[in-house]
Formats: sequence, structure tokens, C-alpha cells
Amino acid sequence: MGQGQSNKTSIMMDNLACMRSNRLIYQHISLQISARDIVWVKGRNGSGKSTLLRQIASLLPILAGQLEVLGDIGLTDEKLTFDTNLPLEKALRFWTDLDDNSLSKLDDAMQLFDLVMLSTIPIRLLSTGQRKRANLARIFASEAAIYLLDEPYNGLDQDNIKAVDKAMGLHQKTGGITIIASHIKPAIKIDHILDLDREYGHKHKNGGPS
Repeated sequence: MGQGQSNKTSIMMDNLACMRSNRLIYQHISLQISARDIVWVKGRNGSGKSTLLRQIASLLPILAGQLEVLGDIGLTDEKLTFDTNLPLEKALRFWTDLDDNSLSKLDDAMQLFDLVMLSTIPIRLLSTGQRKRANLARIFASEAAIYLLDEPYNGLDQDNIKAVDKAMGLHQKTGGITIIASHIKPAIKIDHILDLDREYGHKHKNGGPS
């Protein structure tokens, strides 16, 4: 998906820390992420997985440390980003047109997540899992160099879990970065693991505990 990202696509975190509601969520997170890297962020509920993705997306302030992001970002989480009165394909095309992206990429994403047969169904009538697949298709149809995926496997069957892993692999081949925050270990090869249950962001390269 995509015509190739710049080799300059990167994320640098140096002793990154975040505080929310007067509570320290994490600190001392240091990691250099390069083009083609896939990063798995793991940890218990409340450890800061979603918070870290939002901080990388510049949606939350930095308490301490440094964060440098090179490349545009596509973020997907549990929040629905569509006009629920629109049919699915029109809702997806809204984002494609807004970002001036290729319609062929949207077609590929809809096929990947088995959404073609649902294209004329209003978003409001879709199940939770179908909406999740629509949100994922929106990200994978984008030209974003960096994918931030918050619990993307939730509500998906095994076929669509495999579709997420396939999409990450395709993005990697074009030079993109993917950061996936999930309780479920991705089947695809991971380049870095950030375990937020270990020393507020201790990292393991090419493996680590499940």
C-alpha cells in the first residue's frame, strides 16, 4: 500500500515521559524507530499504551524528554471517525478525498478487510467489528508514512486479524513504520517491543516476553 515512503521516516524517543490527571503514566522511554520498523507496544490496562500513541501523534503534551517524528501519521483507535449516516464507501471516500489519496488504495483496503459487500450500508447499521474494519481500511488506504494502531485486533475474527498483519507487512515493504499497541502479540515479525510493564518502557530488540 503506497508508492514508497522516504527513508527519512523515523521516530526518536529519548527519555520520554507523560503525566495525565496528576499521575505519572510512564517515563524513561528511549527508542529509535527507523523506516520499515514494526513496533509492538504491550502492557496491562492503564500502563499507557494508548497514551503513548497519542503522544507520538502530538495529541498529548510531553512531560519530559524528547520526541522527534519525521513522517505523516495515521492513527486509529476505538473512536469512530465517520459520519454514521453515510454509506460505508462514501464515508471512506470522504477521507480519501480529504487527504488526496488514491482510490485504488481504498479499493485494495476494502477488499483486504472484506468490506466490498458492505459498501452501500450506512455506517450506523454496521456491527462493532465491521466498524473496526472500516477504521482500519481508512488508515491502510491512506498515504501516511506512520501507522499508529491502538488495539486493532479487538473485535476481529482470525481472517481479519491476519488481514491486519498482512497490511502491516505491505506497509513495511514500502518503507513505512507501524506501531501497534495490543494485548495480542502480532504474528508478523516485530523489530522492537516496548513493554510498558517493565521499568516504564524497557525495550527488547527482535523478541522478548509475550
